Amino acid sequence: MNNDELNLIEDRVGKRARVRARERAILVGVDLTFSEDETLWTTEESLKELASLAETAGVNIADKIVQKRGKPDPKFYIGKGKVAEIKELAKELGAHVILVNDELRPAQARNLEENIGAKIVDRTQLIMDIFAQRAQSKEAKLQVELAQYEYLLPRLRGWGESLERQAGGIGTRGPGQTRLARDREKVQRRIDSIRAKLEEAEKELDVRRKRRLESNVPIVALIGYTNTGKTTLLNSLTGSEGFKEDKLFATLDPLTRKFELPDRRKVLLTDTVGLIRKLPHQLIPAFKSTLKSARSADLLLNLMDATQDKLEARWQTVNRILNEEIFDEDEQRPPMINVINKIDQLDPGREIESLASGIENSVAISAIEGDNLDKLKDLIARELGDEVKEIKLHLPYDKAELLDWLHNNGEVKTEEYKGEEIYIVGEIEQHLLLELKYELTDGELEETA
Repeated sequence: MNNDELNLIEDRVGKRARVRARERAILVGVDLTFSEDETLWTTEESLKELASLAETAGVNIADKIVQKRGKPDPKFYIGKGKVAEIKELAKELGAHVILVNDELRPAQARNLEENIGAKIVDRTQLIMDIFAQRAQSKEAKLQVELAQYEYLLPRLRGWGESLERQAGGIGTRGPGQTRLARDREKVQRRIDSIRAKLEEAEKELDVRRKRRLESNVPIVALIGYTNTGKTTLLNSLTGSEGFKEDKLFATLDPLTRKFELPDRRKVLLTDTVGLIRKLPHQLIPAFKSTLKSARSADLLLNLMDATQDKLEARWQTVNRILNEEIFDEDEQRPPMINVINKIDQLDPGREIESLASGIENSVAISAIEGDNLDKLKDLIARELGDEVKEIKLHLPYDKAELLDWLHNNGEVKTEEYKGEEIYIVGEIEQHLLLELKYELTDGELEETA
């Protein structure tokens, strides 16, 4: 197979299936009336998310069509009557693209395109397109390219049908099958090549992660649904200026910055890619790779948008993705604080206390306004546990009451009375050590560990 022929296939699905800026699109979804998932997520909410994805890709939404069905049509995804309706609507509105709210089978995509006469892009393609636009690091670009080719491979039979006919045969006989085999072999070689490059990139990242872990600085990873304000929170806590944008997947490559807790401990805070409902399975390895910082973290901060409905459902979705797709079965997941952000944008009369109903270990904040950030820092310090410091004290007798305080709040290993001072060796938690320092003058305290 020559490059032009493979490019033709890639133009239809895979690497070159780009959603162009300023294209007009019609959103199409199936309302699975009897789906158990609809008790948590409505079709309207799912289409709203699809519209946000389209906006992120630079597409204008012309209209949306929803059909109630018990299950998607095996041939067209929607009913044949809806196909005809969409065809007329696309002509009337000048829509170039039909964005479908689920991943289509190859035959469904081909049938829709042949009958409607417009480009068909399913949810998976759209998300991969956004990832391709956003990827900056070498590893992220490779992961996205791999996902695109893995999406392409099973579709070669469908989109390569015209090439098979040109070769003189279809199905399982003749030169067409040989050509199809060559198509698949060429794409498979590309997949194998990308995987080899990813292994090398992963080794480089593992070296950097190992150095970070050996520094004994606690790692806190920001996770959660996309566009909840993770980068804004990172900027607010660390005083940095990480890239932020009010679009889905604004951050794809991890960003790590250092900040200080109230007990003066230094903490590494890592921003990660946002999670999303109906995550394409081809992109799960990309998410796992990007979220490795979360897998090696001491604590997770799950950021949630206070302005969204059904926060408990979104919390459950994040937990499911973490448990089933990010962390392996034998991995112990780090503890998690649920951070309900954007309380500054709540409608008047909506009680902040009611937001966290049913959500464990939560705190409501405004990352952009700074509301309750001190409370969040205290909670982080509590979840990480206080670092224990060994100290030596040289207390003058007029401060002997501090010895009783140390007995009550720490551990006194030795105490010895010499001359006009009490010599003490003990241990105390970091945050309490700060309190003790306020009562002492220079030379009275020595930290030994």
